[in-house]
Amino acid sequence: LEAIYWKPAIRWVIDKIHVLKPIHFDNIRRNELGSKISLKNIINAAKGISSLETFIEDDRQQRAAMVLRNVCYVIEAHFEIVGNEDNNSAKHKEMFERRAEKGQCVHRPYFGCREFPVSFELIRDKIPKSELEGSIDLGWMLHDIDFKNNMEPKFFRVQMIDGVIDVRLNKEVNNDYSSIE
Repeated sequence: LEAIYWKPAIRWVIDKIHVLKPIHFDNIRRNELGSKISLKNIINAAKGISSLETFIEDDRQQRAAMVLRNVCYVIEAHFEIVGNEDNNSAKHKEMFERRAEKGQCVHRPYFGCREFPVSFELIRDKIPKSELEGSIDLGWMLHDIDFKNNMEPKFFRVQMIDGVIDVRLNKEVNNDYSSIE
């Protein structure tokens, strides 16, 4: 949501996540360079003192990840005004809707990391029904990071009922979602 419309005057709060398609996982591996080229080497190369090169064979790191495949979500959310400046809720709502309708974003939205970009559209009508039925315990998930409190992670226990994760309900049920038993 912040990728579509971000302002320091508002804070997005996710209410529900509708998981429309069945959950499928894939394992992927990718090769990454283990280090960066130093600034000193870049400056020396720019001055013509040395060449700028790195050899992936000498510094390769292989990363493995389990990722979700073929996802389709609907996110229900609202924003809260933070502070006294720029507190016109109607203006922020209209600007978000206008940007979302046109597919505009501040930066490309993504799930998890930038390698997984998100396509989005604004839904004004009825939310499509999920293909999932029943109750599923998805376990503990990261809800937020408290930057004001030494970057303390906040977790909560997630229950999905008929494809819907009610974030408000999960937080209420788990009063203290920052502790894992």
